[in-house]
Amino acid sequence: MAKFANASPLGLTAFAVTTFVNSMHNAGIGLPYGSPKAVLTGLAFFYGGFAQILAGMWDFANGNTLGATAFTSFGAFWMAHAAMDIPAFGVTDGFAKNNNLTKNQSMGIYNLSWTILTFILLIASLRTSLVMAVIFTVLEVTLIFLTIGEWTGSKACITTGGVLGIILSLLAFYLAATHLINKKTGFIDLYDRNLMKETEDKE
Repeated sequence: MAKFANASPLGLTAFAVTTFVNSMHNAGIGLPYGSPKAVLTGLAFFYGGFAQILAGMWDFANGNTLGATAFTSFGAFWMAHAAMDIPAFGVTDGFAKNNNLTKNQSMGIYNLSWTILTFILLIASLRTSLVMAVIFTVLEVTLIFLTIGEWTGSKACITTGGVLGIILSLLAFYLAATHLINKKTGFIDLYDRNLMKETEDKE
């Protein structure tokens, strides 16, 4: 049977890079708040979307159900995000037909559904590793702020979600680095506590 390489670093870096770019826009850091996110479209479609879905498929083959579900789901999340900005999909035109009156509410509902999914993934991550559990916790809080921000039109909530998203992306970068950098490749082992082992030891 063919042996697959560890797909987690690919999925994590695809998630981290795309989340970082999106969150910098949401937080208004390095550019004016509310600036167009055109630069995100290609990134979200190809790296955050397509590459992350590939990582999810490889995780399915490797028997990593949590990783497969998370990477495939959030790969689809970013592809859907990109599709909203591509005229051929008609999303922008659909909102424009009623002068964008329901755009915020629609995006709030969209984010709420991902908040619910992330809560399930958070619970499922509590016996994996410390950094993984923290990532899903920060992701959950980030989505809560973005949901409220979109639904109510609150700039403060969107900005807060952006700042949290930057922290989230840095955590994802770090977790990817723990898979890639070790004493064989980079002379050091990066720290991440194994929660599964601790639970087994207690039992």
